[in-house]
Amino acid sequence: MENEIYEKYLPLGTIVKLKNGKKCLMITGFCLYDNDHGHVLYDYCGCMYPEGMLSNKENNLFNHSDIEKVIHLGYSTDEDKQFKVNLSSMLQIIQTVSPASSQEIINIDETIYESK
Repeated sequence: MENEIYEKYLPLGTIVKLKNGKKCLMITGFCLYDNDHGHVLYDYCGCMYPEGMLSNKENNLFNHSDIEKVIHLGYSTDEDKQFKVNLSSMLQIIQTVSPASSQEIINIDETIYESK
């Protein structure tokens, strides 16, 4: 698995090792802003593996380019794949608005991703 190239936005639950990382992380979310450090948008957030979330203030933010190795690929369905398509569309919108208003777009527009 370590030599495979993966598309951006790996499935939730994917376990990765980051470049220069000491611990593995499990992907728990996508596209989070780090408002404490200049409104930087990161591809992923994750928790330490195997510990999980130890605090509600703990988010490990990282980008796809930071991943050195995929240890285990998370579960993916057709619904997950459609979500990734919609996520890419939303990112194009987010990049054209300010970080403050992009959070409102994500919260308000629930029609972007509808489960069947």
